[in-house]
Amino acid sequence: PIVQAPEMNPRKLLVVVGLLIAFGGLLLMLGVPIGRLPGDITYRRGNTTFYFPIVTSILASVLLTLLLALLRR
Repeated sequence: PIVQAPEMNPRKLLVVVGLLIAFGGLLLMLGVPIGRLPGDITYRRGNTTFYFPIVTSILASVLLTLLLALLRR
């Protein structure tokens, strides 16, 4: 049998996305260095800069997974 994921209410999803954006903005206003965590890769050579936020991506993924798991209950 095919297992289907439970459907999420679109209104609830909009509220969650709005709260996440507001929370991110609040963190930026408070001076939290989002996107510049230890472990993020920055490569500079001459006029070229390459930035890969690996640790920031992993942290965001874990936090979103926990938040969505709490909201599904």
